[in-house]
Amino acid sequence: MKLSLCRAAAGIAACLVLAACTGGSSSSDTSSQKGATGTIKYLIEEPEDAAALKALKKHIGTFTQSSGIDVKVSTLPTDTMRTVLQTQLRSGEGPDVFSWGSGPGFGGALANAGLLYDLTDAYQKYDWKVYDWAKQRVTFNGKTYGIPGEMETVGIFYNKKIFDRLGIDQPESLSELATAAKRVKAAGLVPLAVSDKEGWEGGHLLSMALSSAVGADGMKALLDGDKSWDSPQVTSSLSLWDDYNKAGYLPKSPTSVDYDGATAMFYSGKAAMIPTGSWLVGEIDDNTSFPVGYIPFPAPDGPGIFAGGLGSGPFISANSNKKSEDLKFLNFLASPEHGRWTVENLHTIPPQPIDTQGLNVSPLFAKVLKDTAHLSRSSGGFGYNIDVLSTDVFNEAMFNGVQAVLTGQQTPEDVASKLQDASKQ
Repeated sequence: MKLSLCRAAAGIAACLVLAACTGGSSSSDTSSQKGATGTIKYLIEEPEDAAALKALKKHIGTFTQSSGIDVKVSTLPTDTMRTVLQTQLRSGEGPDVFSWGSGPGFGGALANAGLLYDLTDAYQKYDWKVYDWAKQRVTFNGKTYGIPGEMETVGIFYNKKIFDRLGIDQPESLSELATAAKRVKAAGLVPLAVSDKEGWEGGHLLSMALSSAVGADGMKALLDGDKSWDSPQVTSSLSLWDDYNKAGYLPKSPTSVDYDGATAMFYSGKAAMIPTGSWLVGEIDDNTSFPVGYIPFPAPDGPGIFAGGLGSGPFISANSNKKSEDLKFLNFLASPEHGRWTVENLHTIPPQPIDTQGLNVSPLFAKVLKDTAHLSRSSGGFGYNIDVLSTDVFNEAMFNGVQAVLTGQQTPEDVASKLQDASKQ
């Protein structure tokens, strides 16, 4: 989706989570096991990491062995999935179970089109222990249609070794972040490894700054249409990145830097911080030799909050004729055992309480898991990752708008006005 939660918010391996990411398929494979008594078709997004897909299929094979239900896994490039999924679901020849994004432009659009099976009663029957806020992301018009995918937060990773060497404390406000950036720049390093060549990164930049500026309630008011997108807070959040760019706190010409280029800057120690999401933890563990911290983007007058979102999760097609088998498979994907497996094998965060005792995870990931679980139990603990809760029209305006601000082609006020116009379409 080129939207947050799947690297499309970065790192498609992260999308192979709780219900793997969404997908469809130009290539088809199967986790067939002898003795299977039924077959269902499961559609997921085509991953960049072949090893993650192989591991997922092997893991699904354990479900087949215990249930006798064969799961045929097929994949499609994300962009292709966006164009063909509704057609496949309407045809009756599409997947029985598939993974897709939450929010009104994704799961909500399919629910409104009558293409999703209502899981409201299944939640009662199986007692799926999903966090309330996550469950709401797959609930439309009072009915719950899916199981949320992996949880993702957006904030700032920072190189503790560089911070210690330069005598920088963890930033607790925007003024402290600017002071840290100024000191890093003076040391000849890139303060914030920002990329925006692909465009979707700009949605994360606005999401994290705006979430900390207006809080969870303020973000909800914007997304619900109760507050205008051309408000001073939105303009200020766009201006902040414009100011940082002009001050030299970002890489030169950030709209020419792709996501992989930005992560390479951070891994190599050329950049002290990278604003991105929790999906990067696994890659950070694999590619860095220095200790890393992870904090919310600071608020104007103090600590901020993480922008939070969900990766793609499983839905059942309304036209599937294998509902009994489908529900058993979803129960497997929603189980604590599967959640623990995704934590250890895919470095992802399940949208439910998980006992991580005894799991082999890095100190950084252990802290991310602990912080996310704590915030998930509190009201207003997360801001919002905008792109997974918005329409394609709005996201295009946001992605293009942030790029235009960073290239000096539009003012923050102009972009905020276009966001307000897009929010009404």
